[in-house]
Amino acid sequence: MTKELVICTTSHETRVALLEGGHIAELYIERDRQMGIVGNIYKGKVIRVLPGMQAAFVDVGLEKAAFLYVADVLDEMEKLERSIEGDEDTLEPDGCAELPPLPPIEDLLTEGQELLVQISKEPIGTKGARITSHISLPGRHLVYMPTVDHIGISRRIESEEERERLRQSVESMRAPGTGFIVRTVSEGKSEGDLRHDMEFLVGLWENLSRGIDEVSAPGLIHSDLDVTSKVLRDILTEDVKRIVVDNVEEYDKIVRFLRTFMPRLNYCIELYKGDEPVFDAYGLEVEISRSLGRKVWLKSGGSIIIEQTEALVAIDVNTGRYVGKHNLEDTILKTNLEALKEIAFQLRLRNIGGLIIIDFIDMEKEAHREKVHAMLEEALKSDKNKTNILKISELGLVEMTRKRVRESIGRTLCEPCSYCEGKGYVRGKLTIIYEILRELHREMADLPAGDVTLLAHPEITGLLIDEERCGLDELEQRYGRTVSINSRPGFHIEQFEIAVG
Repeated sequence: MTKELVICTTSHETRVALLEGGHIAELYIERDRQMGIVGNIYKGKVIRVLPGMQAAFVDVGLEKAAFLYVADVLDEMEKLERSIEGDEDTLEPDGCAELPPLPPIEDLLTEGQELLVQISKEPIGTKGARITSHISLPGRHLVYMPTVDHIGISRRIESEEERERLRQSVESMRAPGTGFIVRTVSEGKSEGDLRHDMEFLVGLWENLSRGIDEVSAPGLIHSDLDVTSKVLRDILTEDVKRIVVDNVEEYDKIVRFLRTFMPRLNYCIELYKGDEPVFDAYGLEVEISRSLGRKVWLKSGGSIIIEQTEALVAIDVNTGRYVGKHNLEDTILKTNLEALKEIAFQLRLRNIGGLIIIDFIDMEKEAHREKVHAMLEEALKSDKNKTNILKISELGLVEMTRKRVRESIGRTLCEPCSYCEGKGYVRGKLTIIYEILRELHREMADLPAGDVTLLAHPEITGLLIDEERCGLDELEQRYGRTVSINSRPGFHIEQFEIAVG
């Protein structure tokens, strides 16, 4: 499948789209006011230790305190490897023995203690950033762990001979007591490529280490690459045939980056000079807009509905307009198979993570359920974010997780509706009117005599005067008082005010 990178840069925002077969598969966005912080290194100060949660809050200078689990304080190599590279590779534990029980976090950290930490997960929703005390510096071919004595190899490198070659190469070059993880892109690379990466990362660590004592906590020690350089470093492979960028300065920066870190690879880099915006020229703006909708139509006429909450994403599969050609079971199977491909695509495009529940259409045959499960696993193999899928239940539900490091595209590009306050709905007009009548009843019964004035949204006052006038007449007759109704276009539809006297 043909892959391309399309990069759109303005003074306030950079967007990088990975295209597969001409369609956007992944989207990365970085704004000057919302710079990504994953990979940044801070000197932090412990502000609270929580024994009941075996975690601590650490002030690193961000708006919200960062969260540090006890497992992120200790040297647990298998978990450390997965946290460093889990969104790209599944790493081998290299024969790690069963780990002993973790000591209490109160024995490891105290309030006011200063420590060096790295952001492993962006602040998401109401949660602060997730941090780790295990510092890692990713390069093109290697990930450097200056405080850990270990070598790890990506499991996606399947050849045992190649794995052993890479392990021996790294072992012969690394300094005693330091650690490296060999990334998937290292497969087939020469010792010179690995050495170049290693020397750069070791030099980077030495430079930033010298400035640690000069920074007071909380404070920033090291910022990771900008979004363009990070994408080039992490996802640019030989199957990406072309890079298109619409900005001269960004073009020059990319050329310098590739010459420095990937001098032996030849990429077609094109400076876009068209009159219309580059994302419009490639039809990407339309695809991005579609990625924000809750309903996605399938080619057969079926659909999937995606509902995202802070902790869980529910995906519902429907046959919709598709009625099939033979029998119900075949119709259901075909719809589910088509839906799972679209679901895998949408998870990557929208960058949906966390706990995901997929409600496939119920399948009576066990063979059909197994086929859908196997095809879903296959469809997710191209996803560099780590996923874990459970078997389909008898109700047709699939529970799965997808590693979440940054906010989804929906949360990045959108904000909660100020009108419905993020609920996704408002109370019905009749509900509001009957609430107004109840409140009028209370006010007129409790307060002294006098005229009553009602202020409400025009749609509410119009309905109250025309179709629901009988309730108002009943109150006026009961209390012998007149109710004046005035419209306020600027009111929220649920808002109303009652004044007496």
